[in-house]
Amino acid sequence: MDVSNLDKDKGDHISGIDRGKIVMYGLSTCVWCKRTKKLLTDLGVDFDFIYVDRLKGEEENQAVEEVRHFNPSTSFPTTVINGEKAIVGFKEKEIREALGF
Repeated sequence: MDVSNLDKDKGDHISGIDRGKIVMYGLSTCVWCKRTKKLLTDLGVDFDFIYVDRLKGEEENQAVEEVRHFNPSTSFPTTVINGEKAIVGFKEKEIREALGF
């Protein structure tokens, strides 16, 4: 999903150090999603985030299918790195290691 087409409250791109393509799918009301977003921001990495609960219709369906592809239980946060590795939940150590910190 291209976040550049979304309203800022639904998702956005955060500029930073290039550590590959990182997309965090979360819910706007989820504490662990906010912590994951804060961790990525604090690490200073380039990433996209999408608040799936703020999407509607086709946007929501597309985001849910993207999450389900990597995480069949469709739980949040789901952080996808380079379209290959998915980290489900707030797992600081695993995220740091996957990004080379």
